[in-house]
Amino acid sequence: MEVTKRLLFVGADHHHTPPVIADMAQRGWSIQCAPDTFHADELIHSHPCDVGLMYVDVDKHHQKAAEKLVMSHPMEWVALVDNAALDDHVSCRILSQLFYAYHTLPIDVAEIDCLLTHALAMARLAPLPGRDCQLGSSEYEMVGTTPEMHKLFNMIRRVAAVDAPVFISGESGTGKELAAHAVHERSTRAEGPFVAVNCGALPASLIQSELFGHEKGAFTGATQRKIGRIEAASGGTLFLDEIGDLPLDMQVNLLRFLQDHQIQRVGGLKEINVDVRVLAATHIDLEAAVREGRFREDLYHRLNVLQINVPPLRERQEDIEVLARFFFDKFANEKPAQLRGFSQETLALMRQYDWPGNIRELINRVRRAMVMCERRLIRPADMGLERRHNSREVLTLEQARDAAERDALVAALARNKYKIQNAAKELGVSRVTLYRLIDKHDIVRPESAELHH
Repeated sequence: MEVTKRLLFVGADHHHTPPVIADMAQRGWSIQCAPDTFHADELIHSHPCDVGLMYVDVDKHHQKAAEKLVMSHPMEWVALVDNAALDDHVSCRILSQLFYAYHTLPIDVAEIDCLLTHALAMARLAPLPGRDCQLGSSEYEMVGTTPEMHKLFNMIRRVAAVDAPVFISGESGTGKELAAHAVHERSTRAEGPFVAVNCGALPASLIQSELFGHEKGAFTGATQRKIGRIEAASGGTLFLDEIGDLPLDMQVNLLRFLQDHQIQRVGGLKEINVDVRVLAATHIDLEAAVREGRFREDLYHRLNVLQINVPPLRERQEDIEVLARFFFDKFANEKPAQLRGFSQETLALMRQYDWPGNIRELINRVRRAMVMCERRLIRPADMGLERRHNSREVLTLEQARDAAERDALVAALARNKYKIQNAAKELGVSRVTLYRLIDKHDIVRPESAELHH
């Protein structure tokens, strides 16, 4: 049985449209038509589609509407453009960043059918970049488009394929538990339980019982047998968050379990075999804790077989706006009806802010702003990001210009995968000028990228 090929045609009132729709229908496409992006957004919610075909012109308002539509719906898109659009660097940037492919007018139905068929195959092959690690059961999902996040996603895939312990490092609020959950869901233990334990939140007197369980009558108040967190994770994954806060005496017990995969409940005599994969995380420097005698070196090496580092938000500047819009959409049911998004000033200040609380702080600020905002767009005051409260130092005008110039360079290079010719074209400068600016601002390429000619 042939799978339905669902196509959304945006710009269906264009004079080229009628013959195209008829020909595409004959080629097996089930077509939904929308005259503009507004109606297209409504159609997608009521009639989900696999791929989209959209007219895109050089009008800035239309380009912004097209960008919003494409960013809002995770499907592959093909653009229809006039040749003039290829001479406009903004249009070229939009085409390269948002669309799977483009086709110049006049329309060749055979070529369009070929492009859309390939786009459909890609859409069904894998989720879109930046939405590759999504955890619907969590408070929020892993979202990112920067090289740092793609490196993280690739590392998660690699470590998920083996059953060794994994140590996850990163600052508070970066999403270490989400990374652990992503490893679990991509492992052979995905059908088993995922049990998370915050070692820093457990009372010292109850840690032994919480982790290993206890028998009835083991101590005052033990009125029945209790299965510990380790045993509850049997067949699945145990995530030990803030492992650095675990007392030294409990570190000995945990090390013994990692060595022989057996536990003994408090008050019990029987050794119980437990098949569980252990993931551990902390925001502190465990190597320093080992040197200072606060953490056992042998336990550290047992846990630190494979490593994942979750980058802080300030090192993912290009993701800040993507994440903010993602959370805005995710919590849309909490906002007033008139609220439409973020002002440009707010987005600019969000990029300048250091985000010491990382993604957790971003979520809190966005949700609070969505509830408190009384206008159509969220202002800096709604986010608590007024310039006088910005965490960065006060800059001179020249320093501010240099900072803005450097940010623009880094962003353009990242978007173009460090291909100099493409980045220079987007910025409207020559390759020689771009090389000079890279040297001026001492921009260092990521380890995974090279500065291509």
